Amino acid sequence: MIRLRLYTTLGCHLCEQLKALLAILVTEAYHLEEVEISEDDALVERYGVRIPVLADAAGEALDRGFEAPRLAAWLAARGWLDEAAWQQLQRELAGEPSRPARGAVIRGGRRYLG
Repeated sequence: MIRLRLYTTLGCHLCEQLKALLAILVTEAYHLEEVEISEDDALVERYGVRIPVLADAAGEALDRGFEAPRLAAWLAARGWLDEAAWQQLQRELAGEPSRPARGAVIRGGRRYLG
């Protein structure tokens, strides 16, 4: 099982975005330990403007993991990236529909219902 640590704080919407991306992109089961930085002055000083920060068991950290390409590259470097899920997410981020609606016609990147 993959062990990950997320340095976060209450109400961090970017942290929520990173967790959602992890659920999509990681190939195998993982345990995510969330570390609340606001309870420790040293952690606030170290991570306060960098959160969310994701770290692996070796302590190698990723800043701005809420950016899908950065997270995908970090996961791929460790052999943890689900390539098919990443390709699908890239298509969705590019605005390509996963499946056009029945009778839909796509012109100029827009979908028109027939």
